[in-house]
Amino acid sequence: MTSRNSARATALAAALLLAATSGCTGGVRGTPGAAGLRDPYFPRLGNGGYDVRHYALTLAYDPATGRLDGTAEITARATQDLSAFNLDLAGLTVHSATVDGDRASVRRAGHELTLRPRTDIEDGATFRTVVRYSGTPRTVTDPDGSEEGWLTTDDGAVALGEPAGSMAWFPGNHHPSDKAAYDVTVTVPEGVQALSNGRPTSTRTAGGRTTFGWRSPEPMASYLATLAIGSYDVKTSRTASGLPVVTATDRTVTRAGAPLLARLPELLAWEQENFGPYPFSAAGAIVERAADVGYALETQTRPVFPQDIFTTEILVHELAHQWYGNSVTPESWRDMWLNEGFAQYAEWLYAEDFEDRPAQESHEEAFADPANWEFPPAEPPSAADISGDPVYYRGAMVLHKVRQAVGDDAFFALLKGWAAEHRHGNASTADFTRYVEEETGKDLTELWDTWLYGTDRPPAP
Repeated sequence: MTSRNSARATALAAALLLAATSGCTGGVRGTPGAAGLRDPYFPRLGNGGYDVRHYALTLAYDPATGRLDGTAEITARATQDLSAFNLDLAGLTVHSATVDGDRASVRRAGHELTLRPRTDIEDGATFRTVVRYSGTPRTVTDPDGSEEGWLTTDDGAVALGEPAGSMAWFPGNHHPSDKAAYDVTVTVPEGVQALSNGRPTSTRTAGGRTTFGWRSPEPMASYLATLAIGSYDVKTSRTASGLPVVTATDRTVTRAGAPLLARLPELLAWEQENFGPYPFSAAGAIVERAADVGYALETQTRPVFPQDIFTTEILVHELAHQWYGNSVTPESWRDMWLNEGFAQYAEWLYAEDFEDRPAQESHEEAFADPANWEFPPAEPPSAADISGDPVYYRGAMVLHKVRQAVGDDAFFALLKGWAAEHRHGNASTADFTRYVEEETGKDLTELWDTWLYGTDRPPAP
């Protein structure tokens, strides 16, 4: 029989050993967060176990060498007891990582960084991760063959992230379901400019280098983050309501882009009439040479356009995304039609209001194109198809059929209400169909089955 004091000593030793081997304090026994969120098309994209609240990115870029030096400070809240968690980062070299000031171990497999903090993180706790990294950012080729990530130009670079390219220039939880606020600070050689999302916070020059600060206080999906570095003509103004507007044009295309940029406040006002209050604290646009960027993208508050397709219709489209896609962000990449169908329908509404072309005519034209019937908009067959024609045009047809089913008054109330209901959040196709039926009191099962999910083209409208 063991003595009483000996038993106490043995129990204490066992307790200390348990705490040490569990790598935790306070009795927390964490497990690793998931490496991927099982998105239907990008299952390894994003990470589980935490929710990012804020990114503070401190960057330095030299266009002459192509080298990027970065420090990413990521503030997040644990959604489980965490012993380790992942970040997405493509190509760049990680030099160190800390969690709440203590050095964390880092293991890398492809674009997955696994960080193991010194002590486990409790479910619900807010923690701060700092990752220092550098290298030459890479261009990422999408499943559909387009290029994103870090696109080098003659005088700098443009960062575009849809769907996964943002991991080319900063580590993070790169899935649209995890939105966060951003502060981006960028240092470049004097004479070069750097623009990002949101509002400018500071500009300072010293020692032959200029540092630009940008802040996006509203939640933003990482694929909507942008960075444009180069020689730009930058114009800052305000709308009649006081909204700050920052536009930038590559100096070689300033003259061509200026007339349409001057219409930006007018078009924003028209979209607010149709879609409700503008959801962000800044607006603007970046116009690049066509040789540098091959497509327009709705990067939050400051969409990017190549000059050769910088048209009124495309500007209306990308501005509409500020409501549909940016403020109301898809829950997964399967829900892309909620971005593109709405933005495409905004083009039809513009033509209806300004060009005497009823949306019904646009609908009939889209209906007649066989390319728009290759697959249902809510069920693209693969990752290469999430930006296919049916997502845009048949997605817009879905909205037009809703308009016909419920009437104009109810339809335009739905446009505003949907943007308000999920402002700064995420939503799925099921959320949308449920919302429409609850708000209108109509059973639209046949409409959804035919236009949203159907594989066969119905009779002509």
